[in-house]
Amino acid sequence: MVKKLKAIAEGAGGSPLAATVRESAQQIWHAGLGAFAKTQEEGAKVFEALVKEGRTLEARTRKFARRGMGTVAGPVGQAASRASAKATATWDKLEQVFEDRVARALNRLGVPTNRDIQNLSKRVEALTASVRRLDGARAKGARKAAQRVKK
Repeated sequence: MVKKLKAIAEGAGGSPLAATVRESAQQIWHAGLGAFAKTQEEGAKVFEALVKEGRTLEARTRKFARRGMGTVAGPVGQAASRASAKATATWDKLEQVFEDRVARALNRLGVPTNRDIQNLSKRVEALTASVRRLDGARAKGARKAAQRVKK
């Protein structure tokens, strides 16, 4: 995407459009870096919460296991199965929460989505085509005027 924008900017020379495209590309780059930093920060918080929850679950499991190790082999197995299922569900929920938070953080930072960038790219391509058509028409008009002057 950045290569496309650079190619378009180079094709436009030193025009205001090229400067705008360069400035937009730089802003997108900075927003991406900011989103990455925000994601790292949020990831650390989520990791700390998981460690805390894991310690709590481990303590409860040990306490339960000490109560009746020999006589409750069946219930312990069931509890372990439930704990395993719960842990799996918790990981799935955590993954979804993490994805949602990252998406919200990126949205708050104003980072455009892939769809936004594709739409912007299409608009830039359409503008470039319009500018080329206008330049072609202007050059044609200049040639006709030069021919009239020669006659």
